[in-house]
Amino acid sequence: MPRHRRPHGTTRPAALAVAVLLAAGGTLTASTANGAAPASAVPAGRAAAQDGARIVGQRRLDERTVDLTVRSPAVGADVPVRVLLPASYDDAPERERPVLYLLQGAHDDHTSWTRETDVEEFLAGQEVITVMPSSGPTGIPTDWWNYGRRTPDYETFQADELAQLLRDTFHAGPRRAVAGVSTGGYGALALAARRPGTFAAAASYSGVLDTTAPGMVTVVHAIVARELRSPTALWGSSVLHREIWNAHNPYALADRLRGTRLYVAQGSGVPSDDFGNLEGAVLEGTLWAQARRFTARLAALGVPAQTHLYQGGTHAWSSWQAEFRASWPTLADGLGLPRR
Repeated sequence: MPRHRRPHGTTRPAALAVAVLLAAGGTLTASTANGAAPASAVPAGRAAAQDGARIVGQRRLDERTVDLTVRSPAVGADVPVRVLLPASYDDAPERERPVLYLLQGAHDDHTSWTRETDVEEFLAGQEVITVMPSSGPTGIPTDWWNYGRRTPDYETFQADELAQLLRDTFHAGPRRAVAGVSTGGYGALALAARRPGTFAAAASYSGVLDTTAPGMVTVVHAIVARELRSPTALWGSSVLHREIWNAHNPYALADRLRGTRLYVAQGSGVPSDDFGNLEGAVLEGTLWAQARRFTARLAALGVPAQTHLYQGGTHAWSSWQAEFRASWPTLADGLGLPRR
């Protein structure tokens, strides 16, 4: 087991259920890797992008994992990013490779995918650079309205600033795919819809895909409020600023997903075979109707998508790891990689 991965146990995105149920919760903190950085072929120095974003910190955790700190003008802060390199990287660092974005869930961080899943082993033999950028404490990778200030802007950070830094630092190619859990699932579909053609494939696992469906405004507000932020700072009032909400809603933008390879997974939550995670089952069930509404919208528009709407399941990594593996053929096709 890689030394920077915590044992499977608590699944912090499942703590989103606490927010949805409006229960009080303490601040969640991330553990920090403390392994020594071995010698590597990762480029030295500090890369900078034309838009002013630059890498101000770089730490090699092991032969394949690199943690970056990116000073982002779009976000207005230093943002952590985890990069997972293929096993072949040190032998051919100048080879151009596609990029897979893996997005975090709410109240979690950029280490979640390597902490909670086996993506390191699963992707070791694939010629892909995997990047896990922070989406902030809410895990919503969007440009915040913030009462007209339009900041922080995690969308521009991930899609533009980070893309250029990856190209300059790791010789990343232009071909990209994106996948995410929970609010990261929202992000995967929202980024693909708001920037048609940027991502060749997108996958959502238990994502918020129709932000204005019945009950979903409350869910989104609860996620933001749990991080002690004003809910209207995100996209404004869902009534007075409906155009902003629609401009960020995958359901409203579904026709713009045409041409993107899509995978959408969602469980019904209850009944669930995971009796030890009642909160996760309840939250999964909360998202069930809006996921069905979203996939029905794709079908009505004639937008092809592979969907897995299944009975049971929980809003937790125990479900999401299996869905990531099931979605790999879709993501691989978008990245131009073997399906395995």
